[in-house]
This record gives sequence, structure tokens and C-alpha cells, in this order.
Amino acid sequence: MVFDMHLNSLRNANVRTLWEDDVHPHYVMRRYAEFTASLIHLNVEYGDGQLELNLERLRMAIDDLLVKLAKMFPKPKLQTVFLINNYDMTIAVLKEAGSDGGKIQLYFEELLKNNTSIFVEELLLEHFSDLIKFVKTRAYGLIRKFLSAEDPNSGSERPITVAEVEPLVKDFAGRWKSAIELMHNDVITSFSNFLCGMEILRAALTQLLLYYTRLSDCIKRIASGSVLNKDLVSISSIMYEIRKYSRTF
Repeated sequence: MVFDMHLNSLRNANVRTLWEDDVHPHYVMRRYAEFTASLIHLNVEYGDGQLELNLERLRMAIDDLLVKLAKMFPKPKLQTVFLINNYDMTIAVLKEAGSDGGKIQLYFEELLKNNTSIFVEELLLEHFSDLIKFVKTRAYGLIRKFLSAEDPNSGSERPITVAEVEPLVKDFAGRWKSAIELMHNDVITSFSNFLCGMEILRAALTQLLLYYTRLSDCIKRIASGSVLNKDLVSISSIMYEIRKYSRTF
């Protein structure tokens, strides 16, 4: 009966009353995490199936409430940051209680992973949207043809020209370091857990390196692409920058 009271308090919660304009972990989520960790710890020697079922019901209720709270933020990026901070905190609390977090911990770890991927893409799109769009729509098709030994000029797609990629190359060369610094500052101020934030930044920089590598590969395969070599940033330079940020944690 007491557990059902906890459950109903989540199901009937007033989202507008609970919402705070703050992306850091919500106090209700912390209460949930500590309550759940305690019950999991107590249940280790008993293996009470009914309690496990109740914890699953509680997990579904808090998950639903958390998503509703996230949707109160006006920007999708803030929604994602809020969810990541809460999932990361919950996982940390469950880990503190021991190695018995089980399905609940795995569930939140999967949510953390998925939302991290979403945030990485959102962060990169803020600074390199034209590059990403080109790689996803134009470069991918050219590289696919090359790998399958097709004629790069075959098919209905117009051939990629130097004039099409030159603005992308020069734009990246002119501001990639400053953009990475902005991304770093964004991550530092967004995430409560410094280590989690730095892991996310590393993932973003690694994904950026992948996009730029695909652009470079594409340029090698277009007519007269070598004229852009002087403007291309070397992959080793980008990797050096990634390692530089990696040394900060």
C-alpha cells in the first residue's frame, strides 16, 4: 500500500508545479534513484519477485514524468541535456548501492547512450551543419559508388564539383578550432558531471573527425580535387586537438 502511494505520487504529479528552468538533475529524480537503490540493495538476499515488479512499475512512472518535464524546455537541445543529466545521476546512485542495479540500471544506461548520440548530433549541427548535410547527402553517394567500383559520374545525381565543396573546405579551415572551443564551453556549462560531459565532448569530436574524413575522401575522388589540398586541415591536426581536450580530464 505504501509503495502504491509512491507510485501514484509520480503518476499524478503536476508537471507544471514540479518543473524548474534548470537542466541539472531534478530533485524528484534523485529521490527516485536513492529510494530504488535502497530497495534493490535490501532485496539482494531475499529476491522478492513482487518488489522487482513494483520497482519496474515505479521506473516506468518516473520515466514518463521525466520526459514530460523535459518537454517543458523550449529547445530540443535543452531537453536532451536535462535527460542526460538525470540519467547519468541515476546510474551513479544505482552504482553506489552495489553491483545489483540489474535491469533498471541497464535501462537508464541505454537511455543515456541514446540521448548522448542525439546531443552529439545537435551540437555538431550548430557549428557544422553545411558540412554534415553535404557528407550525408552527397559525399556518401560518391564514396559508395567508389567502393562498388561504379562510375562516379553514373546515375541521376549530378557530379560533385570543386566549386561545390570549396566553400565547405575553406569555412572549416577558417573556424574549426574556435568552433571546438565553443563546443567545449557549451559542454562544460551543460552537464553536472564533469566526466560525463568530457566523454560527450570526446564523442562529438570523434564524430566531427569522421565527417571531415569523409569529406576529405570525397575530395580525393572528384575531378581536380587536388587544388583544394592547400586548404584541407590534416586529419592529424584534428586528432591532435582531440587529444589536447582529452588531457583535460
